[in-house]
Amino acid sequence: MNTIILTTLNARYIHTAFGLRYLYANMGELQLSTTLLEFGLGQRAADICEKLLQHQPKIIGFGIYIWNVFEITTIVQTLKKVAPEVIIILGGPELSHPPDLPDVAVLADYIITGHAEISFPFLCRQLLAGDRSSEKVINGQSADLANLVSPYPYYTDIDLRQRVVYVEASRGCPFKCEFCLSALDTTAKPFALHDFLQNMDVLFQRGARNFKFIDRTFNLKIDSSIAILEFFLVRLNDELNLHFEVIPDNLPERLKHVIAQFPAGVLQFEIGVQSFDPHIQQLISRKQDNEKTMANLLWLREFSSTHIHADLIVGLPGDTLEGFGKSFDKLIALRPQEIQVGILKRLRGAPINRHTESYRMCYDSNPPYAILSTRDISFTDIQRLNRFARYWDLIGNSGRFVQTLPLILSDQPFVRFLQFTDALFLLVDSTWKIGLKRLFELTYRVITENMQVPDTMALAVLAADYQRSGEKARPDFLQTPDCVLIKRPVANKRQRQLL
Repeated sequence: MNTIILTTLNARYIHTAFGLRYLYANMGELQLSTTLLEFGLGQRAADICEKLLQHQPKIIGFGIYIWNVFEITTIVQTLKKVAPEVIIILGGPELSHPPDLPDVAVLADYIITGHAEISFPFLCRQLLAGDRSSEKVINGQSADLANLVSPYPYYTDIDLRQRVVYVEASRGCPFKCEFCLSALDTTAKPFALHDFLQNMDVLFQRGARNFKFIDRTFNLKIDSSIAILEFFLVRLNDELNLHFEVIPDNLPERLKHVIAQFPAGVLQFEIGVQSFDPHIQQLISRKQDNEKTMANLLWLREFSSTHIHADLIVGLPGDTLEGFGKSFDKLIALRPQEIQVGILKRLRGAPINRHTESYRMCYDSNPPYAILSTRDISFTDIQRLNRFARYWDLIGNSGRFVQTLPLILSDQPFVRFLQFTDALFLLVDSTWKIGLKRLFELTYRVITENMQVPDTMALAVLAADYQRSGEKARPDFLQTPDCVLIKRPVANKRQRQLL
């Protein structure tokens, strides 16, 4: 029997609930009667409820995010029917901005907004002592980072071998980009660097090799960034992978010097460009030097082995279809290995919501609350860009169309890929469940029939790319006597990323 359960639904098995590990680490004397249970989005609500209730809990705390709020609502509804005596406490970003709360809030006994490392165990002590507070919504108390107990010992050996290890060297963000909840932070606060690196060393010695830093601004404090990178430089091996979210216009020479020492396949930088339009940047309070951003992206591509994952956002207030295309074309010219075309989401509490009326920002009422239309981009064009984003993942980001992609994009990347998107969707009426062989066949049809690519040229590039994919079944368009595939070693995922 465990009196308290901390739980959530992760988007994928490879993910871990970092926030719940922080709560568990800071439960104090209640930790002995607390259990942390993680589930996945694909599991049935009734099955999850059964596993939770097997522990005979008195209190269940749920971490709720934009990706799991719908499923957790169903779980809480079931729990309230079959075990109404269990106290339900909800927290997480979806519950942190009253009165803007999801439907599940009505079902909760208590809601904790913001950080809960102090407030959750305090509330549990009250409840277990028989003190049922009359306040349903409790403002989470911010903790002094130096007083927080580390969550890192609570990664299991299976976590370290099979899942992403989330870590944070700092908490918060000094910037005010309105589409992001970090805009509500006052500043970024670092954890003590010596203690943090000691924790990283313990994780590394235990076998952790896949570190994802959740810091919003990893390169804000250059001295700390260099110290962390140098820590990993002396521990390089073939399995090490480091993911950082990087400010695009802040790469001084001494930081570049350290970055350049990493071999291929180790560093991945997530770089939020979002838009190159100065007017939109000003409108959403985003401070970004576009010239420095472009110069830094070019440097990373030309003088380092860093894998660049760059982000653009569809649907920002004031943006148009043509305007987004200009940002896309500028980013393409900088040659990042991946471009994440993200659709704007309505995050509860985000300052961008102040533009909803003036820019007629219409969002889906269901999670993840994606933008449906704006004053300047119609619903039809948002739908086209949704498909654009999906097909870009399949063609542009997959690493499987290395020779074919330049032929598709030519000298007008956005216009040409949108044309490709529209034609492909007309053929399949879907953006999902397109097998690789069929995708190659469809691509051949589109570029030869709709984009005036000569047949011989299309055959040459697609045959080369298909050969690299390692697929055995030959597509129909390659079933010609003069189209010969030469057997070569198959590129693995990491090798494809490096091309």
